[in-house]
Amino acid sequence: MKVKVLIIDDSTLMRRILSDVVNSNPQFEVDRTAINGKEGLQILLENPTYYDIVLLDIYMPYMTGLELLKELQKHPEVKSKIIICSTKADESAEETFTALEYGAFDFIKKPDNLVGARNHTFHNELINLLCAAVENKSKEITRTIIQQRPVRRTEAVKPQIAVSAPIQAPKGTGSKIIALACSTGGPKTLQAVIPLLPKNLDAGMVLVQHMPKGFTRTLSARLDSMSQVSVKEAQDGDIVEKGCVYIAPGGYQMKLQQIPGDKYKIIITDEPPRDSLKPCANIMYESLVKTKVDEIVCVVLTGMGADGTEGIGELKKSNKIYVIAQDEETSVVYGMPKAVAKAGLTDEIVPMQEIANTIIKKVGVQ
Repeated sequence: MKVKVLIIDDSTLMRRILSDVVNSNPQFEVDRTAINGKEGLQILLENPTYYDIVLLDIYMPYMTGLELLKELQKHPEVKSKIIICSTKADESAEETFTALEYGAFDFIKKPDNLVGARNHTFHNELINLLCAAVENKSKEITRTIIQQRPVRRTEAVKPQIAVSAPIQAPKGTGSKIIALACSTGGPKTLQAVIPLLPKNLDAGMVLVQHMPKGFTRTLSARLDSMSQVSVKEAQDGDIVEKGCVYIAPGGYQMKLQQIPGDKYKIIITDEPPRDSLKPCANIMYESLVKTKVDEIVCVVLTGMGADGTEGIGELKKSNKIYVIAQDEETSVVYGMPKAVAKAGLTDEIVPMQEIANTIIKKVGVQ
């Protein structure tokens, strides 16, 4: 039986583009379309278990995508996985991340024009995302509206998830870097990890989250507003500082380079995608091979594919590393952490709730 897809978008052209891509794969079928959130909600309530996946626009008349997601809070009988179809980052980044907080599975950036719509990259990204949503079908959908905006890091931070008692963090010794990779499900998982790291963490973190250009700036700002550590979108020439998190900018590659004084500089390049990924975690990890960091803590969180495994494998041949992977149960998509575990590279496999404490235990505090 084919996977049933509902498209909700007020653009006739976009409904046609999305339908053509979805229907090009024999596993999926666009069964129906709606021109706004109000019509889409009615269809979902009439058929609460029929549609496996919904492709949802954000800006629509009568009822927006966010308003639809809010309404679905009242209807747990609707089991569809929601994929947000976003426009340019400067127009919809904030709303896109809010949609993820409201329970959307993930998002994809719409093509800007017909040329982009015919691009194989967009086609492959959408089909891969649909496949990931199908694989995730057995997992419970959590649609919880965040009642308050994240607190400033100067205020007390109250984690939104249940965690174990804080560990007694050791004093750090030697130079360390945390290198983290994630993809599908990453933004929400990062909100359950980064805010639990202390300001005096004895390491800096470099982080690759697969995301289009522009969206990582918003992700960085949101994480920074709720965290004790400082979080920013990485810029070319940044020097990695302890207690700081540097997120690779979407649409670029990020590398690290050792400079005099046992410091490490971030290099941002516009080189081509690897395995269709830009940024690519393998490139980040491989750049660390030539460094003399005393210890590199590699963290692999939820995400489809296997990005990170190859780079960590190369890194392990010449550097002292410690690899932490998220477990299957708490991963939105158990692809990247599964790949690194299957390759025999992991030192610990832990649930999302324990990732932060495991990092702190390993790198210590200043």
